[in-house]
Amino acid sequence: MSQPQPEIDLKPDLTDDVALVTGANRGIGAEIAAGLAELGATVYAGARDPNDVTAADQRAVELDVTDDGQIRAAVDRIERERGSLDVLVNNAGIFSRSGPLHEMDEADFDRTMAVNLRGPVLLTKRALPLLLDGPGGRVVSMSSGLGRFTEGRMEGEYPPYRLSKVGLGGLTAYLDGEYGDRGLIANAASPGWVRTDMGGDGAPRSPSKGAETPVWLARFAPGARGDCSGRTASGSLGEGDADAPRGRPRTRSALIPAGTRSSGR
Repeated sequence: MSQPQPEIDLKPDLTDDVALVTGANRGIGAEIAAGLAELGATVYAGARDPNDVTAADQRAVELDVTDDGQIRAAVDRIERERGSLDVLVNNAGIFSRSGPLHEMDEADFDRTMAVNLRGPVLLTKRALPLLLDGPGGRVVSMSSGLGRFTEGRMEGEYPPYRLSKVGLGGLTAYLDGEYGDRGLIANAASPGWVRTDMGGDGAPRSPSKGAETPVWLARFAPGARGDCSGRTASGSLGEGDADAPRGRPRTRSALIPAGTRSSGR
């Protein structure tokens, strides 16, 4: 009989925390921003057009993650207005519906990598001084089951998207290895197949359901390292389990090493 997994130490709320969410104007990103604001965080909602962010309890910020100047300006604004950053959610992403590699359009590859990988890397780089200045900064990056592999094998279409998400798993593992001893908590979230512009109308999960796992990861308390950082949490794990009310995984068993394979899209 397996032993019950201990619960992860979570912050009861995010009062006094400052969060930045990219791609926060719609879909999962909008739901993540709303969830963090509901928990009391000061939320900077990044969008290419800040007029698309209409929530009264969020601060819209112009942020195209492919624009180095906007990345710098967004972080500088947060430092100027708040002086700290506790949570960074790398959510902005695009999906190129390409065939196998030999049919891949190179422009699609370049664009997908620019948004899905280069943007998060450079934004995280710029935000690190603020994240490391507090007791337990959290970086949550939105991954995908299409970007996980095991035993050195991955097959199927969509190589630009798949490879960009493999890179995000690597970023997550790197952040934990390089900065974990300084208190940084870095994890990835695989939200499952969600009804968004990217996922399509046939997806079984709502954006609010897809946002539950990244919001849960953003609540990890300072000191939640070891097997609680450098991991990926699948949005579909734990659903229907008494330990996971409202679909949120509550134990360490919900976390797997970043970049490896589990259930979830």
